[in-house]
Parts: sequence; C-alpha cells; structure tokens
Amino acid sequence: MTRLSMLRFLPLLTLLLGSQSVMAQQPVEMADQLRADGKIWVVVAVIAIVFVGIVIYLVRLDSKIGKLEREVNDQKRPLTNRSATSADRPTR
Repeated sequence: MTRLSMLRFLPLLTLLLGSQSVMAQQPVEMADQLRADGKIWVVVAVIAIVFVGIVIYLVRLDSKIGKLEREVNDQKRPLTNRSATSADRPTR
C-alpha cells in the first residue's frame, strides 16, 4: 500500500477505535436484564433460527441456479451440433 492510501484510512481507523472505547464503558442494561431473567437463550435461539433459515435458503438457491446453468448448457450443446449438421446439407 502506498503512503497516501494508508493516510486515507487513518480517520476511519481513529473513529472505529474511538467508538470501541466509548461503547465499552457503558453498561448494556437490556442485555443484563435478559441475562438475569434467563431470556437471553430465547434471543440466542431466535438468532440461530434466522441464521439457519438464511443458510438453507442460500443452499436451495444455489442448487436451483446450478440446475438452471446445467439446463442452459444442455440447450447450447445441441444448437452447436445443429449448426454443424445444417452446414453439411446441400442447399436447394
């Protein structure tokens, strides 16, 4: 990296590090209350379910896209064969 590009990221790095120190000093009352009530596991479960749902959706989407790609490739293959055979035929 050049010196100029490193200087460009310096303000961003300063803001990120500064915000981390400010946020670390403030207690998170909502999380403490959820932990005290034992409801933090509900939050964790909901986040896990959402994450698993997104992963399942992406896997299914990937398989559908793969199927469509195979269909397109299969359709392209006969077209190239047809064009070669039509050139072999005599014209009228």
